Amino acid sequence: MGSQHTIARAVHRHGIGLHTGQESKVTLHPAPPHTGRVFRRGEANLPATVAVAIPSQLSTLLTHGELTVRTPEHLLSALAGLEIDNVWIDLEGPEIPILDGSALPWVNAILEAGRINQSIPKTIRPITQPITIWEGDAFVSAIPSPEVRLTYGIEFDSAAIGTQWVSWSPSVDGYIAAIAPARTFTLAKYLEPLRAAGLIQGGSLNNAIVCDDQHWLNPPLRFELEPCRHKLLDLIGDLSLLGALPQGHIVAYKASHTLHSKFAQAVQLQCPPVVDNRQ
Repeated sequence: MGSQHTIARAVHRHGIGLHTGQESKVTLHPAPPHTGRVFRRGEANLPATVAVAIPSQLSTLLTHGELTVRTPEHLLSALAGLEIDNVWIDLEGPEIPILDGSALPWVNAILEAGRINQSIPKTIRPITQPITIWEGDAFVSAIPSPEVRLTYGIEFDSAAIGTQWVSWSPSVDGYIAAIAPARTFTLAKYLEPLRAAGLIQGGSLNNAIVCDDQHWLNPPLRFELEPCRHKLLDLIGDLSLLGALPQGHIVAYKASHTLHSKFAQAVQLQCPPVVDNRQ
């Protein structure tokens, strides 16, 4: 956990965006220590930080000046899950490709490129006091802890999903095996209203799992509790805007990308960063 990492060489992936349905290409490049995760399009740079996240329906949206990056959460989750702290992310197109709806294609790209230990300490944010952000019965909460732990709960009236809880402590192998393959999901009854609203134009049964009130329409699932694992995947991506995942026990329930972002803002305000001297 203690050292910063980058990738060994450039690697790229391309595909359509979930919401725009348009083709995009992403190329990851090695970056020096303290660069962070920075998106580039032409001459414009956009560091993936809390300061540039704005509320957006069903996805994360980063924007500053002339550069907007839509739906970066799966890529950012993979970078955080594999502890890649410093990377240039060149984007050709309006949206990060959805690929198969999980973070696994991005994990495979990072492993293809190779990981390099840069032997420079990370900066982390220990949770020093309880923090809770809520809206209705949905919330994201954190309490101090000597280690990072993330717990997520979801509840849907579909019998195919029901109530699910997943808890995870960060490790590269654990992320690859238990979190990265989890695909985005939705209920069939939401598809047409979302498309009518101009969303999920690139969505299909090839990049999402879909259920009705009783059953999955495109089984099998990749593993038990895949929907909840995907929500935890999204939370990792959204919290990566803080740099490293906050050191504490973070519990989320029925939360959205907007609630994730508001929680990250609260952590940034209340928990100052420190150098991680653990080896």
